[in-house]
Amino acid sequence: MIQNLEQLRGLYAAPGERALRKQLDHIDVHAERFIALSPFCVVATGGVHGGLLDASPRGGAPGFVKSAGARTLLLPDSGGNNRLDTLENLLVDSRLALLFLIPHVDETLRVNGRARLRDEAEFIDRFAEERQRPKLVIELQVEEVYLHCAKAFMRSQLWKPETWPERAALPSMNQMIHDQIGAGAPTETQEQMLARYRTQLDEERAPST
Repeated sequence: MIQNLEQLRGLYAAPGERALRKQLDHIDVHAERFIALSPFCVVATGGVHGGLLDASPRGGAPGFVKSAGARTLLLPDSGGNNRLDTLENLLVDSRLALLFLIPHVDETLRVNGRARLRDEAEFIDRFAEERQRPKLVIELQVEEVYLHCAKAFMRSQLWKPETWPERAALPSMNQMIHDQIGAGAPTETQEQMLARYRTQLDEERAPST
């Protein structure tokens, strides 16, 4: 068992100069372009009262996360399951990490920093033209920006359709949840669930009155 840094480092070569130097403390032109093309990111936060960490998916049209200068990103909060895991975590632990993905691009972009929850009009209005007006915006003060190399995606072949399993390899979401919580037989197929989600997403686009 590895129990200290000396043991750990003894297994690996020292990191190369390039791997160390490419970590920035701001959003440069390349990171800004990457974020503008990304329709998806993973949001990681610390657990409430020292609990387990949380990583949650976020998605939208490319550029749904907006740059507000070299050291600030704005992430709108979209409707979800109302557990509010990410938001509750940020109330007690401001540390936030984002991992941005772009379809068919093997590199990823990691941005770390500290966040605040903003509900002021000046923040909400930045997303007035989005499909859904957010109730609040996560404001990230950027401290670390790092481009990850392509190796993980090359190993996984994530963007190659010929490697993808059929959806039928898993039970429907409804079936899995029913099995997990001990409920009765499922009443909704995977296709019905997706249709329901599409309706909800279409309603997000409808102008509020």
